[in-house]
Amino acid sequence: MNRTPAAAADILDAARTQVLVGGVGLVERQLVEVLSLPDAMLPDLLALAHQVRFAWCGPEVEVEGIVSLKTGGCPEDCHFCSQSGQFTSPVRAVWLNIPELVRAARETADMGASEFCIVAAVRGPDERLLNQVQAGIEAIRAEVEINIACSLGMLTQEQVDRLVEMGVHRYNHNLEAARSYFPQVVTTHTFEERWETCEMVREAGLELCCGGLVGMGESLEQRAELAAQLAELQPHEVPLNFLNPRPGTPFGNLPVMDSADALRAVAAFRLALPHTVLRYAGGRELTLGALGTREGLLGGVNAVIVGNYLTTLGRDADEDLALLSDLQMPIKELSKTL
Repeated sequence: MNRTPAAAADILDAARTQVLVGGVGLVERQLVEVLSLPDAMLPDLLALAHQVRFAWCGPEVEVEGIVSLKTGGCPEDCHFCSQSGQFTSPVRAVWLNIPELVRAARETADMGASEFCIVAAVRGPDERLLNQVQAGIEAIRAEVEINIACSLGMLTQEQVDRLVEMGVHRYNHNLEAARSYFPQVVTTHTFEERWETCEMVREAGLELCCGGLVGMGESLEQRAELAAQLAELQPHEVPLNFLNPRPGTPFGNLPVMDSADALRAVAAFRLALPHTVLRYAGGRELTLGALGTREGLLGGVNAVIVGNYLTTLGRDADEDLALLSDLQMPIKELSKTL
């Protein structure tokens, strides 16, 4: 979509008035316009997103670590994920024991993180998994001072209530893709099933962490649709992932997302969600590299996952922490999130 410099400037001026001054996120039509801005306007777009982040979220950055309690062997067919048991990906089913879980939580807290997320590659938790999670939470609480989040797939109301009783602070369940593109990403469950779990979590009083992936072959319109649907859901936090094509998955041969498009997405999601924690998540190292990671933190991001992800390596945690120090962005303290 070719725009004159004047038209592109008008888009940013309208966004500045609506989002920065008014605190009202952009709607889907406006997000398509933002995602279509030329590369020459990218510095101005990122600067505006950074101003919005500071105005409505403040200067603090939330740091989180994640660990997989149960890795691989998932029955679902999410086309981006090497943990699916339906693909020829190298990840195979492995369970983490409780001492290893506690050790990972302690290491995460030692890095200054306020959040530790227990993840399992499942459609939804069975009784065995819930018992394991409960035992893990009790063991962590006995030794480590940190908020505990979970990501265990789709839930029933009874399971949501049980997680509340366990003292889970936040629940992660991504939409993954826009409603219109979802059938091209997952066929073993529906967008609506994911949405229902998110609504139950939010209504139960847990903080909802809900984001998605970009760079999976979706159109700009569908990228804008995802951001708008997340805004409608009103999660506390949105993790933004960039596709890291994994061998053996249906999306394994897709190209890595262009870094300028990725940064436009970061800014667009911030302008759609001015009051929300926007977290750098998987794929940023491959898609953006060190320079892009810095630009994103100066373009609307106010949370990071440090260390490794579930099946891929992340940046060295010390590098991320040093970057936050260099940018004079204080890390959110545990006492402020309890």
